[in-house]
Formats: sequence, C-alpha cells, structure tokens
Amino acid sequence: MKDRVSEAVIRRLPRYYRFLCELERAGTERVSSGDLSREMRLNASQIRQDFNCFGGFGQQGYGYHVRTLRSEIGKILGLNRSYSAVIVGVGNIGAALAHYAGFEKEGLRIAALFDADAAMVGKVVGGLAIRSLSEFEAFISLEGADVGIIAVPKDAAQALADRMVAAGVRSIWNFAPVDVAAAVPTENVHMSDSLHILTYRLNNIQEAIEPKK
Repeated sequence: MKDRVSEAVIRRLPRYYRFLCELERAGTERVSSGDLSREMRLNASQIRQDFNCFGGFGQQGYGYHVRTLRSEIGKILGLNRSYSAVIVGVGNIGAALAHYAGFEKEGLRIAALFDADAAMVGKVVGGLAIRSLSEFEAFISLEGADVGIIAVPKDAAQALADRMVAAGVRSIWNFAPVDVAAAVPTENVHMSDSLHILTYRLNNIQEAIEPKK
C-alpha cells in the first residue's frame, strides 16, 4: 500500500464496495476492470490505479474475484470491525440518525444520545434514553466512543468538536451546517452541497433547452 492514498481514491472506495456487494448478491464470481468501468462509468485505467494503491488484487487476463475484492476493500474501509458512536443533538437530524437501522449493518453501534436541552433528557429515541450533555465526559471516560456525531446548531459545532476530542472521542462525523476542524479524523457532511450540485445541473439543463432571448 502507498504511504499516502489520495482523497479522491478514498472517496471512490465506498462506490467500489457498494457495487461489488451488488455483484456478489447477483451471483457474479469474476469481474474485469473493463466491466467495472462500464457499469460504474469510471475509466478502467483509473480503477486499476486505485486498486494498485492497495496491492492490485487482480491478475492480468483473469480479472478480479468479486467476493475476495469486496472483502479486501471492506477491510481497507475498516468494515471488518465494530465501532461505537454517540450522538450529540437529538433534533430532527440527530433523531433520524438514531432511528436509522442501517448503521448496525455497517458495524456502527449508537451507544448513547446527548442533548443540552433539559426538556429532551429522558426521552427515548431509537431505543435509547437521551442523556444530559453534562454527563458527556463521564460517559466517554467509562465507555469510550469511536465516533462522535455532531447534530447541533452551527454556532455550537466547533466548541462541541473540541469538547469531544478533549474527552477522548476518536473521530468526528459532523452534520452541523458548518465545517469543524479537529485533531482526529473528521468528516463534515453538508446535505445542502448535494442539493446545490443537483440544482446547478438542473439549471444548466434548463438553460440548454430554453432558447436565449
């Protein structure tokens, strides 16, 4: 494996994994980079370069064994392990994340929910009673957490990220509408960005169809 893998390659790995899971469910045993290229609309050379970052996996003229490749990429993504997570902020987004059953299938267990609003404490969401944010450090000290999920207003997000790192949380998944910086692996999720890309494409399609005045 290369000492440093580019962010672009890392971003493509989940796509490969998802597609390989689909092939495995369909009973496909082998696949070539050309097949992957056509189905995923990626350049075959780029696919081979991506896989070579981690050792290659395939053989010339033989292609890739689907189950093996899916397993190896899963290991690279860390999907052969289990992780614990805590959610801070149990509003609309936090509650939706707490209810999402798909996390368990990906090896992510939601261990606790926290909120700064005293009126929320004690309510049960996704099978867990919401704890007071004042209990956060004590909980992390006893139980630890691999992932701290931020679902609070943007003005509180950075301070919360700092607090998570200081408490010992190992990584941060931020859903607040602002980028946070931390000394641990951090993923900032902006749902509006995806919407903006969609509206850009929609707008440009309309401009191409509509005659200029």
